[in-house]
Amino acid sequence: MWGGRAGALLRVWGLWPAGVLGRRPLSCNAASLAGSNPSGCWNCGSPGGPVRGDGFFCPQCRALQPPDLTRDYFSLMDCNRSFRVDTAKLQQRYQQLQRLVHPDFFSQRSQVAYWPPLRRSNTCAHRTEKDFSEKHSTLVNDAYKTLLAPLSRGLYLLKLRGVEIPEGTDYEMDRQFLMEIMEMNEKLAEAQSEAAMKEIESVVRVKQKELTDNVSRAFERDDFEKAKEILTKMRYFSNVEEKIKLKKIPV
Repeated sequence: MWGGRAGALLRVWGLWPAGVLGRRPLSCNAASLAGSNPSGCWNCGSPGGPVRGDGFFCPQCRALQPPDLTRDYFSLMDCNRSFRVDTAKLQQRYQQLQRLVHPDFFSQRSQVAYWPPLRRSNTCAHRTEKDFSEKHSTLVNDAYKTLLAPLSRGLYLLKLRGVEIPEGTDYEMDRQFLMEIMEMNEKLAEAQSEAAMKEIESVVRVKQKELTDNVSRAFERDDFEKAKEILTKMRYFSNVEEKIKLKKIPV
């Protein structure tokens, strides 16, 4: 019932792709091509694949296509490749894409194919539109979460530039900064009241705001080494924020 009602609503909203019924079964060969042949549709074989932009569907038969794994998160979420992101637009884009590719809208489209035909004992597991929708949805979720938070967004920008900060590295942090973090952790460990934790939380929030502004300027100057240094500091403060959250949870 939900599948029918959802389909009707999406047709009214103009978000449900036309011609989605009547998919032909996906053979083993077609299934393998679905992930490796971006130049053709797995369902109708039409050349060219989906249209760029929001073209998740074949322009000929409207079948949902596999995710384009070469597409970066900024392109997927329709954002400029920049540290400065309009989070309101990002959220709108996220909601738009989930209305297009959420697995709930493809729950009635699982298909079963057998190869060779009629030999049920030799069942071939393959990708279907529902499988593709799950992959699209996961990719959209990951992209949204990554670009929403300043720290993960900055780390992702660095990664696109071939720069990564390994987990657990101090990245040659100056002694004064490390002492500041150590003292903050000690204060948090000793904090027995909500007021004490709020005080630490407030200090961390101010520090993160200052560092976020600094790293934004570093990216604007294409100073990736400076951005790397600042993001490492932000990660330290992020760890303190996580400890504060855990300490607030009643035992």
